[in-house]
Amino acid sequence: MAVENPSVNLNDVLTKSGVSTGTKKTTTEPVDKNALGKDAFLKLLVTQMQHQNPLDPQDNGQFIAQLAQFSSLEGIQTLNSSVNSIISGMGSSQALQASSLVGRSVIVQNDKALFDPKESLNGQVVVPQNITDGKVTIKDKDGNVVKTIQLGEQKKGNADFIWDGTNDKGEKVEAGTYTFTATTTVDGKSQEMYTMLPAKVTSVSFQNGGEMMLNLAGIGKLGISKVQTIGI
Repeated sequence: MAVENPSVNLNDVLTKSGVSTGTKKTTTEPVDKNALGKDAFLKLLVTQMQHQNPLDPQDNGQFIAQLAQFSSLEGIQTLNSSVNSIISGMGSSQALQASSLVGRSVIVQNDKALFDPKESLNGQVVVPQNITDGKVTIKDKDGNVVKTIQLGEQKKGNADFIWDGTNDKGEKVEAGTYTFTATTTVDGKSQEMYTMLPAKVTSVSFQNGGEMMLNLAGIGKLGISKVQTIGI
């Protein structure tokens, strides 16, 4: 007497059950909530064993291969979970560190700074190579030159400068945001250099998947990666 139950493999069971195998797609569609998980995998494997043809049973090697696939799948899921936990922990740590900067002064690579007449402004110029002369030009919000600071001869590295808050006439300027431009002459041509200026952190902005942004007084938002030095 012929057996009416044919051999059934896992793919047949999956097709008839309507459960997605979670095959990777090239589209950006969200993952199907009905994707095959470990519980569903085991249920389908048991179903496959129950419905196999007793006269032509499933080869043991096929079962072992399916179990190996399941083990690999479970390992990948565990690894993804661990990596996500590490990323989450790093994000929390960075957020805590960034929030501690609020109210403190930082040195950032920028060409603007909020000046307080009660204090002198200490800045730096990034000198790309040895120079025989250099200068820092300070302009107000209207673009008018208020002060020119001569740097003189400098070696490659960072050159410090101090602005006491006076203009070229020796008069005290008003509080506000000023622009700093550092230049030198190389082979007879004018070359601009980077300036690093102090700024006070007023708040911190967090962006999903992006760089943390510092809100700096008188300047605006700037990436935390541009912070060179943290002051008091």
